[in-house]
Amino acid sequence: MKNSFSESYKAAGVDVTAGYESVKLMKKHVERTNIPGVMDGIGGFGGLFALDLKGIDEPVLVSGTDGVGTKLKLSMLLDKHDTIGIDAVAMCVNDIICCGAKPLFFLDYIACGRNYPEKIAEIVSGVAEGCVQSGCALIGGETAEHPGMMPDDEYDIAGYCTGVVDKKKIIDNNTVAEGDAVIGLASTGVHSNGFSLVRKVFDITNKEVLMEVLPDGRTLGEALLAPTQIYVKPVLALLEKVQVKAISHITGGGFNENIPRSLPDGYTAKIRKNSYEVPYIFKLLQERGNVNEHDMYNTFNMGIGMSIVIPKESVAEAIALMKEFGIAAYEIGEIVKGDEGIIIE
Repeated sequence: MKNSFSESYKAAGVDVTAGYESVKLMKKHVERTNIPGVMDGIGGFGGLFALDLKGIDEPVLVSGTDGVGTKLKLSMLLDKHDTIGIDAVAMCVNDIICCGAKPLFFLDYIACGRNYPEKIAEIVSGVAEGCVQSGCALIGGETAEHPGMMPDDEYDIAGYCTGVVDKKKIIDNNTVAEGDAVIGLASTGVHSNGFSLVRKVFDITNKEVLMEVLPDGRTLGEALLAPTQIYVKPVLALLEKVQVKAISHITGGGFNENIPRSLPDGYTAKIRKNSYEVPYIFKLLQERGNVNEHDMYNTFNMGIGMSIVIPKESVAEAIALMKEFGIAAYEIGEIVKGDEGIIIE
């Protein structure tokens, strides 16, 4: 006796033809990221990239993988999906640049309840933009439909990046010394960490909450969804100009967890809170949520997305160089002897 329903993959909730259409729509975005090394049209089950190792004596490959957490909820509420891919790229490439590695290629993974080709292409357009900003190639990815596991309109995105650095140029913090300066590179906002607390503080359960207009004219949703700053190109330029001793990507765990991770034992970063203006969005978060100062610095980037340790005499040159890339930079502290890891005063 035959079943009364159509026994097909589409009937089970997976539309293979939608997958084909997604690939077709995203192709123009992927092509924007092509750089020397991309081997287009070869293979089909894996992304190929030809390494050019000229000028590198001992190549070391550096990899990173990450997602964007519950910031995705805002993207879904606002039905805006063209920047969340930038966040996915930023979270990976900003990590690997911390040891001096130049990103080479990136792959994305998108899981969705239902494949809407236009939405998937919009997401990938952001991934491509992030790759362009960081100078790496988008050489592959996967879009997986999960009917029965995820609601039709929901999705998740994660990324993976590989970069390369000459072994002798790896930033390993072994030259950090007392009296070195800590400079901070400005963030574009909350970036992609702490959004579980953000959503609780603002009680973000519907689109209307995100329509609140802030003093700078942006809505709350626009401020919170601002894509993570990608620091790759300015940091690579900085490595050519001054002695960079340590780099920290300020992500989950904020100042308190991330800055000490970049320092050797016996050294502490003494950070001056008044050395730069904390962006309004963080002040609003602290006020609305009655969040104590320690938790703010322990959760959010507080307006500084990356900290870099350099010799004191290089501060002016470093700040001027960052300005050329459109990134505000500040001398936010100094390195002192001690086992505290970080002191914020």
